[in-house]
Amino acid sequence: MSEALWIDQPSELLRRLQSAPARIGLDTEFIRERTFWPRLALVQMAVGDEVLLVDALVPGMAEAIAAWLDAPHVLKVMHSASEDLVAFRCACGTVPRPMYDTQVAAALAGFGAGMGYQRLVAQVTGITLAKGETRSDWTRRPLSAAQLEYAADDVRHLDAVYEATLARLRELGREQWLAEDMARTVEQAAHDEPERWPHLALRTAQYLDRAGQRRLLRLLRWREQQARLQDHPRSWILDNDLALDLARDPPADGSALQARLDATPKAPRKLGSALWQALTTALADEEEMPAIAAEPDRNKVRRLQDAVARRSADLGLPDGVLASRRHLEALLENGSWPIALQGWRQRELEPVLEPLLARTGTAG
Repeated sequence: MSEALWIDQPSELLRRLQSAPARIGLDTEFIRERTFWPRLALVQMAVGDEVLLVDALVPGMAEAIAAWLDAPHVLKVMHSASEDLVAFRCACGTVPRPMYDTQVAAALAGFGAGMGYQRLVAQVTGITLAKGETRSDWTRRPLSAAQLEYAADDVRHLDAVYEATLARLRELGREQWLAEDMARTVEQAAHDEPERWPHLALRTAQYLDRAGQRRLLRLLRWREQQARLQDHPRSWILDNDLALDLARDPPADGSALQARLDATPKAPRKLGSALWQALTTALADEEEMPAIAAEPDRNKVRRLQDAVARRSADLGLPDGVLASRRHLEALLENGSWPIALQGWRQRELEPVLEPLLARTGTAG
């Protein structure tokens, strides 16, 4: 593959789309440490024998990138793409379709679960890639020679990994498994919907009474809205510990709240009035709020995990690919198959898990 080409003209990127191959390698570099939304800085494309390093900071480039992402005749091969998809949606208003994630493919093909790009490339090609620029500032211009080389390497070997994983998936008859996983991933990334019941993710909040859980829900929804509006990380708006404390032991009035904020490091002192309003204003749907379930019986979870492990071994799948503990807990709590386990996973697991679920009274 030839040396990388720097692309800083949207018209040049669009021109190349006219002769695009059937598939390309695709990756991004973005900055998100101090913001809620990722800031797309660079897009790497392996197009035929060339590597294109696309300056995403150039005006008009987002629209040119979007044209590639939306091209239905071009398969976009990526690795561990979930955060890249968010960056694309924020910058370009779309996500890559169709898409092939080599990390997911490697797991389904039995190479290993959650394999990093460097490790997978080494396993497939024998090439060892450098890791020196993982914490670079990708918004600076010009980028250094080391940054450019690192960025290009992120897509140079995607085609070889694609070929190796696809061959194994075909041998095992699992192409449809990957297709289902990719469709779900793309669909979730394309629709930016805040979590309706964010309090459920805080397991320690199960000890709050119903009123306390309602207060926590109000605070977490307010935090999400503020984080998006201000483009700040959620923890910069309100961290989990303070949210739990206010939900558990609410202040008597706005002045008491402000006093607590003033005495708490990293508290949102300037948002005291808005925070008080959020804490004390009922939500239109809070009566529909599901309570945070107590931690499922460990023995029941262990029985499900053991059954999953046996089925995974039968299929030659790495641990955690067929079902995670979190998803099995959700299955026990709700009595219905969570979205992450539907499709081919449910087809593989239902025969072995349904008898166990029936014993606990959660089958359905």
